[in-house]
Formats: sequence, C-alpha cells, structure tokens
Amino acid sequence: MTLHDIRTAYLEHMKAQGHVEIPSASLVPENDPTTLFTGSGMQPLVPYLLGQEHPAGSRLVNSQKCFRSGDIEEVGDNRHTTFFEMLGNWSLGDYNKEDQLPWFFAFLTDTLSLDPQRLYVTVYAGDEEAGVPRDSEAAAVWQRLFREKGVEAKTAVMVSEEEGAARGMHEDERVFFYRDKNWWSRAGTPDNMPVGEPGGPDSEVFYEFTDIEHDTRFGEHCHPNCDCGRFLEIGNSVFMEYHKTEHGFEPLPKKNVDFGGGLERLMMAVADTPDIVAVCHAPILSFLEEHTGKRYEESETTSHAMRVIADHMKAAVFLIVDGIEPSNTDQGYFVRRLLRRAVRFADQLGMHESGLAEVVEPIAAMYEGQYPIVREKVASIRASIAGEEQKFRKTLAQGLRTLEKHLDHNATVSAEQLFDLYQTDGFPLELSLEILTERGTAVDHETTTAFETLIKEHKAKSRAGSEQKFKGGLADSGEVTTMLHTCTHLMLAALRKELGDHVHQAGSNITSERARFDFTHPEKVPREVLDKIEAYVNEAIEKDCTVTTTVMDKQVAQDTGVEGSFWERYPDQVTVYRVEAPDGTVYSQELCGGPHVASTANIKGTFKIKKEESSSAGVRRVKAILEP
Repeated sequence: MTLHDIRTAYLEHMKAQGHVEIPSASLVPENDPTTLFTGSGMQPLVPYLLGQEHPAGSRLVNSQKCFRSGDIEEVGDNRHTTFFEMLGNWSLGDYNKEDQLPWFFAFLTDTLSLDPQRLYVTVYAGDEEAGVPRDSEAAAVWQRLFREKGVEAKTAVMVSEEEGAARGMHEDERVFFYRDKNWWSRAGTPDNMPVGEPGGPDSEVFYEFTDIEHDTRFGEHCHPNCDCGRFLEIGNSVFMEYHKTEHGFEPLPKKNVDFGGGLERLMMAVADTPDIVAVCHAPILSFLEEHTGKRYEESETTSHAMRVIADHMKAAVFLIVDGIEPSNTDQGYFVRRLLRRAVRFADQLGMHESGLAEVVEPIAAMYEGQYPIVREKVASIRASIAGEEQKFRKTLAQGLRTLEKHLDHNATVSAEQLFDLYQTDGFPLELSLEILTERGTAVDHETTTAFETLIKEHKAKSRAGSEQKFKGGLADSGEVTTMLHTCTHLMLAALRKELGDHVHQAGSNITSERARFDFTHPEKVPREVLDKIEAYVNEAIEKDCTVTTTVMDKQVAQDTGVEGSFWERYPDQVTVYRVEAPDGTVYSQELCGGPHVASTANIKGTFKIKKEESSSAGVRRVKAILEP
C-alpha cells in the first residue's frame, strides 16, 4: 500500500461511520501568533473541541499536513521526519470511546490487515490525588476487541516509563496502564492544569517490530512506551471528558473525541519496516539513486544523506506551496535551513549545481492525488529552490575563503572563528570540521564545546528577540500607538487579576486607531468582567502613574513577580517596564522593551474594549480604543 492508498482507505472507513471530510489546514496557522507552524492534526480543531460549533457537523475526518521544526537536526536516522500527515477524526459531543476504539481497531486489523498479535495498547492509570479515576472502561473495550480476534489481552499497571522499564512485560499482557503518558491537555498533567482547562485520558496503540532487539540503554526491560524502537505508536484517541474547577475535576457536559494517527507510521506498520524514509519516501530515494548512481543501502553515509534530502525537500516543497519562501526570518528561515542542509548532503552524493530542484518531480507525483496543487506549482517551486541553492553556493564560496584566511595565519581555528563562519557565512560546524579534516587540521574537543556554548547563547537571544517581536506588534512608534501600547499592558494586568494567572499575552497588533490584543484563556470573557478591566486601566490613567523601564537580572525579575511568558527563552538580562501610582500601587510590571508613555497622565481619552472574541486554540482576542 502507498501513502495515498492508506490515506484514502482511512478517510473512506470513517466516512462510512458518518464522518464528513474536511480539508487540511495550511502549514501556516491562521490568526495564531503563538506558533509558526501547524504541528498536529487537532491544532486547527481546538476551538471546536472547546465548544464552538463546526459548520460541517459533529463527526469530522481529515488528513492534516504537519511540520515540526524541532526534529531538523535529528533527520538522517530511520525514525525522524519534519513533514508528515496526521490522520484524524473527531466527535464534537457525539460518540465516545465505545465507538471510537472499535472503529480504529477495525481499520487496523480489517482494512490494513495488521496482525492483532503485533498490536499493544495503553490507557490512563488514573490519578487518585487529582480525583481522576482509572480508565477501566477503555481497557474493557480493548480486552473485548482483542478477545474477538482470538488474542488474550491481560492488563498491567506501569504508571510511569521508569516502572515499565523496571517491571517489563509478562506473558499475554496487552493493555497497559500509564499515568502522565496517557493524559492529554494543553497544560500538561492534571497537577499543572489551570482552573478552567479541559483535558482527559487517552489511549494509544503501538505496533511491535519483532525483529528489533531491546536496547538496554533505554532501560532494563522493554515495554510499549520504551524508546528503543521496538514499539511504534501508530494512533492515539483522546477523550476530552473533564474540566478543572476550583474544587477539582468535573465531567464536561459535552464530551469530545480527538483521534490522531500518523500516516507515515501506519505505512511503516503495514510494511513491517522500521525505516520511515525507506518506506514512505521510496519514490524520492529511487530518483536520487537514478541521478547519483549510488544505492540507498550501500553505506550509512549514503543512506543518511538520502534520508536528509528526501525529508527536507518534501518539507520545503509543502512549505513553499503554502506561501513560505526562503528567507532569514520567521517561517522562511526554516525553509532556508531545510534547503541549505539538503544542499550539503546533495554535494556528498555528487549532485551539484541546482540538482535539488529536480527532486520536486517525484514529490509532486507522490502527492498529486491528495494535493494536486503541488503539481500545479511545480515550475515556481523549482525556481524557488534553484534560486536558494545558487545563493547558498555563493555563501559557501565566501565561507571557504574566510576559512582559508584563518588557516593562513593560524595552525587551527578558534571557537569564535567557527561561530563567525556559522553566523555570517552559514557554515554548520560539521561542514567546517569536514573541510578542516581534509586539510589535515585538527580541532580539539574543547574548541567544539566552546562553539556549542556560543551557539546556545545565540539561539537563546534569537528566540528572545523573536518572542518580543511577536508580542510587540506595534505598527509605528507614534504618540497614539505608544499610548495604546501602554494601555494593553495595563489591560493584561487587569485580565490576570480578574481571570487568573493562566492568562498571558499571545500576540498583539497596535496601530494609531486601535489595539488588537490576544491572550491565553479557554472561554469567552463576560461583558461585566470586561467592564472591570476597563475600569482598572482607566483608574491607572487617572492616577498619573509613572512608567519606568529598567534592565535587571532575569532571576530577579522572576522572583519579584514580573509578568512574562517563556522565561527560558530570554537572556540573563531582561528589560522590565513598571507602572506605579504615587501611592505606591503597582498597576503593571512586565517584560517589555517597546515604547511607553512617561506617565499615564499622557494617555489621552478613555480606554474602551469594543469587542472580545475567539482568536485561535485557547486564545481570546480583544479590540480596544482610546475614546475621546
């Protein structure tokens, strides 16, 4: 079966159960400044899982394109990819686990003909302290389903991965209870969830590759949640059953199901092959073999290079299709990074001078059934990739000249020089080391360690800068825009005061006419609460508060209650702004380096919230003005 075969079979299987197929959302999330990419099948559906009615009804199914940038450096082995598709089906207050689990099991064992003896499942072990019971209902459904296939399915309580590794698996055990691994919410475990947050147990299905021996580096014994590679998760059914209240967890009045199954992982199970690239990128690998004269399995160097090219090119193609061109900023930075890494490995295979652009053809052929737009845009995609490759080759030439200059004056290169090559000329460390090795120049471990430290510091500063950029959102630095900017920070303090500490800024766009402000909160804010927030801001304006900006140690800022999100992304020194009344009342103190009024007396007009609405998954949006 091909990817297209499995995708089509799943969609038809679920449509036969009354589901309506909806299209894949873009890889670029709409109206969601909190993330750069769509990274899961349920991400575009969260507003509907939280209660908003979907125009297509209560039973939905699709295959969602996904991109996860965190795995870029890991790509090259047989398990990691950046671009993938997530098969998903959803029940919006309709059916529950007694329907969902049999439907998925039938798809696996009947439609895909997977051997039930190779399948293992996990369910929620419960949390006595949180007051959430063990999911015995899901376990009983699974035991019945396996029994109907003639498979004994005893249960076992693992609770944690550590306990699983210590205990191992006993004969005929097939249904395993875990705690944190089988609970889903946007805020993590039951203990970490804020009041008002929904969540619930989930049930994962694993496929066993019996030819893989357990690697004891991952624990003494193997178990379904072991990372040794023997077990592969191929689907997860989330049952959103609870919401957290001040008195603990209570059942949701309307329960939902959110299922996600990796298309490529399902194909690995069908092929009984643990190499995701060999199974799911075969047409691309065949193309590379034909155009390089090398065989995929002839050496680890060759297979590694082909895996990188296949994954990165496919991801880049779909990102370009969704309107992202290579650049040095935002989503475009990742397209550039993918293509430039692919160029390096293409050179290893002997593909030079715009050869990568030709790889678009097998990708278009693979996906023309589900995504014909790739075929329609082949010419423009190839032009974009060829242009980026040419730019990078010029960068490589410049970097080689820089490296030669360093070697003309020194026996080796320093960590600072390697970092300069990385930052200015786009030379990854491994490329510099390869060139130096060819020239007989050794680089010691101390130097490479120092280089990695510089990289970490650089990435931390870049992330902090990116965070401030997304949060700033000022159209200009004019007087009215600046006044509204200060008002939005006062409003955030008021939102946190009225709604709770789970509220954080999630993006803003401020012009001289209005402020658009996004914040994390799972439900609509009543008008009476908005009135209180308006009153808080206007009180601060009337009190003629002073606005000061200081630079302080990050730890000091955290310890003194300064508001901010993603603290780990900021450098050791942070900029903090503070609004304080003459009587000593602090109305707001927050991480912010943008322009502010010197005193709230300079804010002209009355602060008014004109509209409050949903922005994206778990994010609300307000639009506010300064009324004369």
